[in-house]
Amino acid sequence: MSVLRKDQLTVDVVLPCLNEAVALPWVLERIPPDWRPIVVDNGSSDGSAEIAAALGATVVYEPRGGFGFACHAGLLAADADIVCFCDCDASLDPSLLPALVGEVADDRFDLALGRRRPQTRGAWPVHARAANLALSRMVHRRTGLRLHDLGPMRAARREPLLALALTDRRSGYPLQMVVRAADAGWRVCELDVPYRRRTGRSKVTGTWRGTWQAVQDMHAVLAQPPVAAPGAGAR
Repeated sequence: MSVLRKDQLTVDVVLPCLNEAVALPWVLERIPPDWRPIVVDNGSSDGSAEIAAALGATVVYEPRGGFGFACHAGLLAADADIVCFCDCDASLDPSLLPALVGEVADDRFDLALGRRRPQTRGAWPVHARAANLALSRMVHRRTGLRLHDLGPMRAARREPLLALALTDRRSGYPLQMVVRAADAGWRVCELDVPYRRRTGRSKVTGTWRGTWQAVQDMHAVLAQPPVAAPGAGAR
């Protein structure tokens, strides 16, 4: 674990991005000062990368399509003590990330997750919520963790994250992070975060193909045997 004081810890925020030109200005302006936003462009055709660069973000290009490819490219590009992940569609407010980072920086937990709380009708479709609940129950059976959500907002220390050796490069990436963290003995917590209606159309739950692929990816992750990771979390 880093010997730096809490106020000396650096933070990078990984923002996987596919055609989020409309949402980007709102998202980037809400990244806390002195934190580095890393926008991972996953094949946008609407000028998202150029907008992000103009607004001061570090832009990483990942041409291979897949949420996991984008997230992992951002993790590999990060060099901060703590790495956060957040969707880039304005459904989640990055200004809330310091609460998650505080849990990790204070060494209370190794992985902090944002538990989504819908704020408006249609922010989180009923079928998506039902699927998330079922998945949370399967995760409990697999890992013993009692979680309510496996959402995309999260924070952890960078080096232990890399040591998890995540392999999923599609929709199962966030789930595999939680499962392997549990296998490694990490302390995991949830904090409530408001969930807004996203800008634009979802690439996963907004299409039948995306939803089906996500289900397949997550079943594959849960079927994997435990993988021993070096050490026990960030301790």
